[in-house]
Amino acid sequence: MTLEKILSISGKPGLYALKVQTRTGFVAESFLDGKRITVGMKSNVSLLSEISLYTYTEEKPLVDVMRAIAVKENEGPAISHKEDNDKLVAYFETIVSDYDKERVYPSDIKKILNWYNILQAKGLVSKEEPKEALVENAETVKEEVVKEVKAKKAPAKKA
Repeated sequence: MTLEKILSISGKPGLYALKVQTRTGFVAESFLDGKRITVGMKSNVSLLSEISLYTYTEEKPLVDVMRAIAVKENEGPAISHKEDNDKLVAYFETIVSDYDKERVYPSDIKKILNWYNILQAKGLVSKEEPKEALVENAETVKEEVVKEVKAKKAPAKKA
């Protein structure tokens, strides 16, 4: 799952896909109705890939939270963001048990679950690890193999 070109625009409902950058802003397409809008540079816009959730130990990237929901729901829809706050908090505690309850409000939980359900309806959620992490792991394994091969080919030192 990648959140690289997905936006939340303050004052506008839902999520948007970044389509084209212009001199004065950019063009975004709504996930809700498919309409394209022009967004100026003065608008308050957040990239979902840059959003993190406060926990007691660290800030957890939103993509990790979304992946945790996808794992719990087997890539299906989460509970509605319109449920009462007690249900939402109890549900969210099963997803991220160590989230900071003083800095993460029920309104934040509602927003995250709403965003997840929008992305899930478009088939953009996944419980798989991101490809970047897999590539990094592959590079590390490749480096280790190269070192082993070089070590085996190196002539033994005579004493």
